[in-house]
Amino acid sequence: MSTAVERTRASDRAYATLLDEIQSGVLAPGTVLAEVEQAARLGVSRTPLREALQQLSADGLVEQQSPRVTVVTDIDADDIRALFEIRRALEETAARLAAVRGDAALFTGLADEFARAGASLDAADGREDYETLIARFDRAVDDAVANDYISSALRTVRTHLVRVRRLSRDNPVRLAESVAEHGLIARAIADRDGDLAAHATHVHLRKALTSILESLPADS
Repeated sequence: MSTAVERTRASDRAYATLLDEIQSGVLAPGTVLAEVEQAARLGVSRTPLREALQQLSADGLVEQQSPRVTVVTDIDADDIRALFEIRRALEETAARLAAVRGDAALFTGLADEFARAGASLDAADGREDYETLIARFDRAVDDAVANDYISSALRTVRTHLVRVRRLSRDNPVRLAESVAEHGLIARAIADRDGDLAAHATHVHLRKALTSILESLPADS
């Protein structure tokens, strides 16, 4: 195996680990990521670590404060509002396009699954199953849209959304609403109703933003 390939794989591993730790909150906003310490902790040399940090910087998850000091970026209410501005533009467009291009039977099935998910949220694995269903729905929309530019932009947005959701408190009432809203979007896509799919997405995101902002600590 060539040195370049080994370095790329080490960089990918370091990136994946740091991304998960930032999204999960293990590496909190403001955490300093010193090269020597992080390279030793992750078991990689400094070159692949730098490559991983460069990718995280491109994602907007870390920022370089000096040549040797990188920190995890903060995220506050203004950041969240800005994130949702682009999220609304992308997801409403994607929903409208999916209603034209998507497989009606696939989205009918997803709508039925959302209906069942609403009745099983209190089960032991209900929340986890719902999150898995959301990921499948997102992939189905991406596949239906078949636009690499939109899909790439949405991947970036979703990378930050994981952090945002971690910052907000659980709200069982809002969770149940979200399930129903996703079901409506899926049903509208299946019915080839692009206007309803886009409008339902708009309402869902507006409610999601309001709920997240209300759940943040006062100093955010």
